[in-house]
Parts: sequence; structure tokens; C-alpha cells
Amino acid sequence: MRAIWKGAISFGLVSIPVKLYTATEERDVAFHQVHRTDGGRIRYRRVCSVDGEEVSYGDIAKGFELPSGEMVVLTDDDLADLPLSTSREVDVLAFVPLEQVDPIYFSKSYYLEPDGPAAKPYVLLRDALEKSGRVAIVKVAIRSREALATLRVRDGVLVMETMIWPDEVREPDFAFLDGDVTVRAQELSMAESLIESMTGDFAPEDYHDDYRAAVEAVVDAKVEGREVVAPVEKDTGGAEVLDLMAALRNSVADAKRRRGESVAADDAGDDDEPDSDSAAAPAKPRAAAKTRSGSGRAAKATDTTATGTKASGTNAGGTKATARKAAVAAKSTAKRAGPAKATAPRKAATKASGSSRAAKSARSGRTRTATSVRSKPRATTAKRARKSA
Repeated sequence: MRAIWKGAISFGLVSIPVKLYTATEERDVAFHQVHRTDGGRIRYRRVCSVDGEEVSYGDIAKGFELPSGEMVVLTDDDLADLPLSTSREVDVLAFVPLEQVDPIYFSKSYYLEPDGPAAKPYVLLRDALEKSGRVAIVKVAIRSREALATLRVRDGVLVMETMIWPDEVREPDFAFLDGDVTVRAQELSMAESLIESMTGDFAPEDYHDDYRAAVEAVVDAKVEGREVVAPVEKDTGGAEVLDLMAALRNSVADAKRRRGESVAADDAGDDDEPDSDSAAAPAKPRAAAKTRSGSGRAAKATDTTATGTKASGTNAGGTKATARKAAVAAKSTAKRAGPAKATAPRKAATKASGSSRAAKSARSGRTRTATSVRSKPRATTAKRARKSA
């Protein structure tokens, strides 16, 4: 590295000679403006707008335009006489906590190296500054411009961060700041979950300039005469967000997948599917309906049996003995059919199989009762015939 400035850090009554180095460099792919047809470089000439003559660099001065359109010409000699107390000095003004300095003020970074025999006071300031946990607020003039800056420690070296002045920071004047935008608690919770799922430690080496790599690949392909292949663009899912909650939920799921974590059904957006309990619930009313239907059939069969018994008694000739025997037989049949009513509700879980057996039993009892009632009048007639003989 090449030093771009030499001066001294003024720390109380201590003066520490230092050299200034640019701490960062841009790695953008540099292009020249060329003629499209033959590749010739495009040159610009410094031409005066008044006489049309080309002006050499030594004849160029600085000009400040007044609102009236007149120009005030300033030479290097005019600016050299300005009283800059910090022209070759890094003047320490105060020590403050780093978190109190908004990063929006930071402009450019420089390394400071001790110059000559200044290593001991340099290390003293470095160690004291690092132990305090604060940064130094300083003033410095670089290239005839005074700037505010901070001094901090990084990797055992003092780093100076030049800053812009407070009046150079623009105020955010946006319409949405005056609007009434309401965020639901569910949306805020989902956004916090997304932040939590993407939280990690900052590792600068994990990040790369994909655009610069793509430009370099295009240049290499041109040099080698290969076909230039356009890079595959990532699908962002559209610029318009139709459902904020769905977008947040899917983002949380994607973040967990990239980190190798398991994704729950709620995170994957599968909350529209019913669970097993709710899906099985409608089956219960159908089983109950079958039970009620089976019980009804059993009761109907019993009523039919009793009606058939009464009809058989009437056809037998209307004798009192026959009526009493028919009543006894009907009660016996009702007793056998009765348990079907009590059994059917208890057998609902087995699809009313007990009701079917009760109905079958009732039909069998009805047949036996009718047969008994029909046979007894015949026996009574035979006895009367023998007596009369």
C-alpha cells in the first residue's frame, strides 16, 4: 500500500506521527467508452465554451456560479491561504460510545500507521482506546477539505472513518410516515418468526458479488470466442404481495429449509387441511341414524305382531278361553320383542345388528302365535263333537 497523507494524532499533549492509507478498494469491472464499430477509445477534450479553444490542465481554475449567472474564479493560491488548523493533524475532540454514532454518518475508511519512532505512543493510544470500549471523535483535513471522523481499533490497527457533517444528512420526507398504517399482531408475530429463522453470525466471506462474477464470465467468454449464456434468474414470485401472512409463512418455511431444519405443517401453509378428528366426526351421526332406524323397525314389527294376534283371536270364534290364551300369547310375544328396543341403542357401535336380530325374533314369535291360536279352536271343536255323539 502507498501512503496518501502524513500527519500526527494530537492526543492531549501527546503527538503521534502517522501515515494514512486507504483501507478499502472497489473491485468493479472497469470499462472504457469505445466506438462500437471499430473499438476505438473515446477521448474528451477540455474546450472553453466562450472561445471554443482547448484548455490545458494548468489553465483550469475553480469557479463558483452566483444566482445571477456570474462566475467567481478561485485559484489554488486563494484556497491555500485558508486557515485550516487540522491541515496536518488528527485532532482528538472527544471519546464516545460507538453505538451513539449513527452509521449513516460514515463515509470512507483509512488505516493509520505509526511513522518513525512513534510506535510506543501509537500502541498506548490503541490499547487504551480498545480497553475503554469507546471511539475517538476527531477532525482532520484531507485534500484541502476538513472532515469529522472517528478513530477505532480493528485487528490491532487504528482505523479512521471519515464522516459527513450533520447538515449533509437528508431528512426522510415520505408520505407513508404521516399515514395510518395498522399492522396486525399475527403479522408482527410471523415477521418476528422470520427474523428469528434467519438470525445468525455475520461472516463476510459468505457473501459474494454475483453481478461482478457474471460480468467477468461474459468477458472471458468473449475473449475465448465462446457463446455467452445468460445467467438463470431467480423466481421472486412476482412483485406484488397478495397475501402478506402467506408470504411471511412461506418465507419462514424456506429459511428453515435452507438451514436444514424441519418444517411444520403450519409453516408450510397446510393449515387448510382438516385434522383426523374433524374428518371422522360426521361418521357418528350416520351410525346413530342407523340405530334409530333399526329400533323403529323393531318397534313396528312388535306392533304388527300384536295386531296379528288380535286378528287371529277374532277369527277363532270369539270364545273367552281363546281370547285369554291369545292375550297370554301376545304378552309372551311382546316380552320377546321388547328386549329388541333396549338392545338396539346399546348395539349402535356395531351398525344396529341387534335390531336386525330383534326384528327376526319378532317375526318368528308372530308366526308361532298365529299357529297356536289357529290350532286351539280346532281342538275345541273336536271335543264338542265327541260330547254330542
